[in-house]
Amino acid sequence: MTTVTISPARPDTATMPLTRLTVLVFAVAAGSSAACLYYLQPLLSQVAGDLRVSTVTAALLVSAAQVGYLSGIALLVPLGDFLERRRMVPGLLAISFVALGLSAAAPNLPLLLLGVFATGVAASAAQVVVPWSSALADPHKRGEIVGTVMSGLLLGILLSRVLSGAIAEFAGWRGVLLVAAGIQLVMSVSVYLLAPATGRAATEERYLEVLASVLVLIRRHAVLRQRMVLGFLAMACFSGMWTGLAFLLAGSSSYHYSEFVIGLFGLAGVTGALGAPLVGRSADHGKLRAVTTLVWLAVLAGWGLLAWGGSNVWVLIIALLVFDFGVQGIQLSNQSAIYALDPAARSRLTTAYMVAYFLGGVAGSVTAGSAYQAGGWGLICGIGAGATLLALALWAMFARCPSNR
Repeated sequence: MTTVTISPARPDTATMPLTRLTVLVFAVAAGSSAACLYYLQPLLSQVAGDLRVSTVTAALLVSAAQVGYLSGIALLVPLGDFLERRRMVPGLLAISFVALGLSAAAPNLPLLLLGVFATGVAASAAQVVVPWSSALADPHKRGEIVGTVMSGLLLGILLSRVLSGAIAEFAGWRGVLLVAAGIQLVMSVSVYLLAPATGRAATEERYLEVLASVLVLIRRHAVLRQRMVLGFLAMACFSGMWTGLAFLLAGSSSYHYSEFVIGLFGLAGVTGALGAPLVGRSADHGKLRAVTTLVWLAVLAGWGLLAWGGSNVWVLIIALLVFDFGVQGIQLSNQSAIYALDPAARSRLTTAYMVAYFLGGVAGSVTAGSAYQAGGWGLICGIGAGATLLALALWAMFARCPSNR
């Protein structure tokens, strides 16, 4: 019987220089990669008409992107602890460029599904960049820098729908993918030229042993398991809210907005993204426990405002600001906690956490669809508030752990 051990992948590279320009490049690379998962979401009806398939069939594109992304997180991101990231990340961005280009030229749905799946796999570059930035950051500024990169990732998600709708107005869905491909090519070159080299790890572990070591980390670190649970609930809330919001804005008695206008509501979440470095700065000053409590309370308050906003657009916008700030604060506080566990295993810690986080997103979107059909927006807000109260109760127990500071 073979025992899997976790050997040091590479020493913590926090002493290496990390300039503001490099942080900016990391943030844009993370955002542009995450955005690739969402460009086609508001354009499914257009894709369906062009390829002569049903809207339901075209919706498989969303699932293909998600499955690809999860595959990349599970199978590729752990290698960030062992491979030279300065080559790995540009390589994934280059693959994204090719996959997006092939998707734009796809003559039928099967080839488009294949291209979208490959794009999702390559989009996992975002989850290599985040722990890379943590490893390069000064320990006293780690939370702030990771928060900045996470802001870029969130902005990519929020702005992708807006950019997609605007480009599709005059260039169609294929034009959207070509523009996205161009962005990924630019970012591939930028990361390779501007990011510092970190070196390849001195290890003889085989690929399957690397993947198995993720399970060892989960078993070893209670804090990781705790933050995985909290991440699952946070992403379930986030995904459920945005899924239900699309139904609310498109067909409720109070709102009858077009897809482009619905996409613009994503801009309300920009404040949440911009607030992430503030949360990170507080974590840097040893206030991680208080920050975690505060951001979960913000999500709870957000659910109350969202319920009220079901019939008042201005309240709805304020609710989105509060809610997204809370959710992104939770994400950053969770990552700050797990990255402190083992500096040599940050990519594998990211894999463990992000798989749980992503599964929460799937659970949230599925639940929201059924809940909206059964009880409308009010039921979605009620379920979300219940999940948030559960998270707060769990956090009250988890916070007693000394490692949660």
